[in-house]
Amino acid sequence: MTRLTRRWLLTTLAALLATAGQGAAAQAWPTKPIRIVVPYPPGGSSDIIARAIAPQLSEALKQTVVIENKAGANGNTGTDLVAKSTDGHTLLLCDVGALAITASVYSKLPFDPSKDLRGVTMLAYSPHLLVVHPSVPANTLQELVALSHQQKLNFAVTAIGSAPHLAGVAVEKATKAEWTYIPYKGGAQAIGDTVAGQTQVLMNGMLATLPQVQAGKLKVLGVSKATRVPLLANVPTIAEQGVKGFESGTWQGLVVPAATPPAVVARLNAELTRIIRSLEVRERLVSQGAEVVTMTPAEFSSFFERERKHWAGVVAQGGVKLD
Repeated sequence: MTRLTRRWLLTTLAALLATAGQGAAAQAWPTKPIRIVVPYPPGGSSDIIARAIAPQLSEALKQTVVIENKAGANGNTGTDLVAKSTDGHTLLLCDVGALAITASVYSKLPFDPSKDLRGVTMLAYSPHLLVVHPSVPANTLQELVALSHQQKLNFAVTAIGSAPHLAGVAVEKATKAEWTYIPYKGGAQAIGDTVAGQTQVLMNGMLATLPQVQAGKLKVLGVSKATRVPLLANVPTIAEQGVKGFESGTWQGLVVPAATPPAVVARLNAELTRIIRSLEVRERLVSQGAEVVTMTPAEFSSFFERERKHWAGVVAQGGVKLD
């Protein structure tokens, strides 16, 4: 046996052993309860999806799955916790769009979303609804813009620098509307204050907002999708109302610390893809206006980079910056 052949055999054997080791690690994992961190208060889109998938994930992994709402710093507190986690059992379920925006909005972050986290899979997409308190005397986007020049309108922001916030900025710039942004710690709180009339205007994911529209507690003026949605067939899109090509939404996905073994990522991807596509979960989400969307880890990474570049431009145009 030549030295070159021996080296090739050793390299091949090492690779096989490493692959086998990863497979064994994935089979052994998890060894304790799983914690899914939602970096926003309860009741928002990410929280709804986390609680929808938790029972089946617990059954599949034969471990307790705990949802922990860790709000603060516009989602950065919970995200930082997961980015720095080393226990191998802490996951992050969040608005991927917001995660892609973070690095552009903040001058300094305690984590790098592109380096410290890795995507497992996308789970769902929910277009934004432009809604107002029922007392607001506007039934179209054009009427709302005109009203904004006549009286003060408070625009509820789910979090500064979030996708709904920047969508509101984009609509404001395109239509020359005027409103004052009121920041909240998450979608549920922003919805609650708009329902109560403390704020008058809101853009938020359809998944968390539609129930309030159906209950008559909020009035919907537009949908931020390229085409109308079946559940609100009579509601025109924002693009139809003069903001040509406008489309925005909330993407929920699951990410893990960057050091998570590839085999564990692959197993999580397989289980979550099966669960989110299951009839029970799919029907629950679709009935509230969310679309089930899954991706491979590689597709997720590509999507994240595209979103990061897209929102960097929006942030620069809107002048949204936080220290």
